[in-house]
Amino acid sequence: MSTTPTQEQYRLDIGGMSCASCAARIEKKLNKLDGVQAAVNYATEKAVVDVTAGLDPQLLVQVVEKTGYTAVVHDPKAGRDTSLDDTGLHSPRSIRRRLVVSAALTVPVLLVSMIPALQFDYWQWVMLALATPVVAWGAYPFHWSAVVNARHGAATMDTLISIGVTAAYAWSLWAMVFGHAGDPAMRMHWTWISQGSGMDEIYLEVASAVTVFILAGKYLEANAKARSSAALRALMDLGAKQVTVLRDGREERIDVDLLGVGDRFVVRPGEKIATDGVVVDGRSAVDESMLTGESVPVEVEHGRQVTGATVNRSGRLVVEAIAVGGDTQLAQMARLVEEAQEGKADVQRLADRVSAWFVPAVLLLAVATLLAWFAVAGVSATAFAAAIAVLIIACPCALGLATPTALMVGTGRGAQLGILIRGPQVLESTRRIDTVVLDKTGTVTTGAMTVVAVDALGDATRLRSLAASVESASEHPVAQAIAQLAAPRPVVDFENHEGFGVSGVVDGQRVVVGRPAWVAEQLGVTIAVPDTIGTTVAVAADDTVLGTLTVADTIKATSREAVAELRGLGLEPVLLTGDNQRVAESVAAEVGIDRVVAEVTPADKLDVVQSLQRDGRVVAMVGDGINDAAALAGADLGVAMGTGTDVAMAASDLTLVRGDLATAAEAVRLARATLGTIKGNLFWAFAYNVAAIPLAALGFLNPLVAGAAMALSSLFVVTNSLRLRRFG
Repeated sequence: MSTTPTQEQYRLDIGGMSCASCAARIEKKLNKLDGVQAAVNYATEKAVVDVTAGLDPQLLVQVVEKTGYTAVVHDPKAGRDTSLDDTGLHSPRSIRRRLVVSAALTVPVLLVSMIPALQFDYWQWVMLALATPVVAWGAYPFHWSAVVNARHGAATMDTLISIGVTAAYAWSLWAMVFGHAGDPAMRMHWTWISQGSGMDEIYLEVASAVTVFILAGKYLEANAKARSSAALRALMDLGAKQVTVLRDGREERIDVDLLGVGDRFVVRPGEKIATDGVVVDGRSAVDESMLTGESVPVEVEHGRQVTGATVNRSGRLVVEAIAVGGDTQLAQMARLVEEAQEGKADVQRLADRVSAWFVPAVLLLAVATLLAWFAVAGVSATAFAAAIAVLIIACPCALGLATPTALMVGTGRGAQLGILIRGPQVLESTRRIDTVVLDKTGTVTTGAMTVVAVDALGDATRLRSLAASVESASEHPVAQAIAQLAAPRPVVDFENHEGFGVSGVVDGQRVVVGRPAWVAEQLGVTIAVPDTIGTTVAVAADDTVLGTLTVADTIKATSREAVAELRGLGLEPVLLTGDNQRVAESVAAEVGIDRVVAEVTPADKLDVVQSLQRDGRVVAMVGDGINDAAALAGADLGVAMGTGTDVAMAASDLTLVRGDLATAAEAVRLARATLGTIKGNLFWAFAYNVAAIPLAALGFLNPLVAGAAMALSSLFVVTNSLRLRRFG
């Protein structure tokens, strides 16, 4: 009997990539391996590789290195990214050093070449001396990459830059040595378009300035990319570095990495909670804003779970660790954000396919441009200038950056707002949805029972006190809600009457709390039940009815506003619940929902989603419980409340860490804004190349202008993406 081989996933940190063509080539090489499916992201410098179980990940590293780049395997259990050395030719440090020196040498070359009044006898030879180190040393990373890629029969953006800069320098040198450009009295006028003929034009300013423009673009791009992922890095750095543990009754300060599950640790006011745990002693207010975006501190006490990296604001807490390292909620959030940033939306795959053949096509076009100008004007500066402009103006970098940078910023901003986007495909789903199905309990309502009405026939304080005392001995959700009404007093002879109520003796009084009909039967009286939504119980003491209490699941304060915002986004809300129709309709009316589907089983919830889909609706499902998991997975877009179960979150596309329905509308707006930014970036990248390359080939662009435009195109894409940092 054959079995399907199991799969494993590895992440590689890749160094040395200079453009989207590099990423496409590495991806192609990896995918040639049997049992390997890889996706390489230029902006994040990561590869996500699915392989058949048993394949040595070092084989993946070797393939990347043979392609001409560096790689290390990322440890999935580590709390942060593995970093490659910041010492390579394309590292920000190296680029910055070359940029500073090259810019200093290029400024006089530009000024003298462009302003005839500054030109003197033999000025061009001085400019040659200044331009040579720029072309040889400043542009060396591009030359080196071009050579390495040529050895593997490939061409990338570096190939275009290297050929363009070298051609401009070589033409100038040849014209000066063998033509008239080296004459002492030679003067040159700068123009916006390619002009000149014969051997009297030089392009030293082009060779130098284009190198500086590209270096500047690379440096700014690297810094912008760093800022775009700053939210993720900040998220990963939120955790405490040290913790005070309790060992044999003594407090001991240790590194948080040494903390284990089951260890108890102390959290003083103002300190970060070291890891996920349960409070075993103390009471305090905890600030969870860095994880959930919620500014109001949460009260915690014995038995309450707390999350690592949140801040203890008031009292001293003793917490028992229940998760450490990569198993904590903070680490899981970081992994979700990373995975989303490393994925590819469908709109990006087109750009990747274009980038794969773009560079070879540009090389052919540059040769064709040169030959065409030779045929029209003979060997001339104009022919070489046009061909050089074609090489320099073409920029697949903008295509490669269009999606990843927007995705990095959007998902990072989402993490700050308590919104976890599972992957880029989610962005496209949010654009299409027109119906949002809302689970009632835990989503629209709090999911916690609360006393909503007290109808006393006499002393209301006595009613609350006796009822709370008896119900404090029961674990039933209704009983626990009533137990919060007053400080409980000792109860003796407690008895649980399954399905009917409870009884016990408090301060010598026999107290009965339960269904009104049952209590009435016990006393032989009639009890009036108020017409309210919820579960009503009657309370009696020493055969005297004290009154009734009504318990209900209360609606979250933000639910009505959230439903209105969802409507404003063009979504029709549908309330879905297992509760009875009367309760469901009451909740729906209060929050502004017209369509209600009540009294459904967990299986029915999936059927409801599928029924809407069969009617042509594109459905988002919002839920928080295990019984919502199937519907979340079956919906076109699954949204899980972060306060819900792990099963629900695993089945969802979006997770709202705060557990606030209002965040659902914010998540949809963020996802749509991110997708809109991606599409804007791609439109600019395509339009720029479509418009600029023909202008360069026809001789309407000076190579100097082409170099500046190329650098600015990539910078535009990145800075446009950075606007998402201001979302919300």
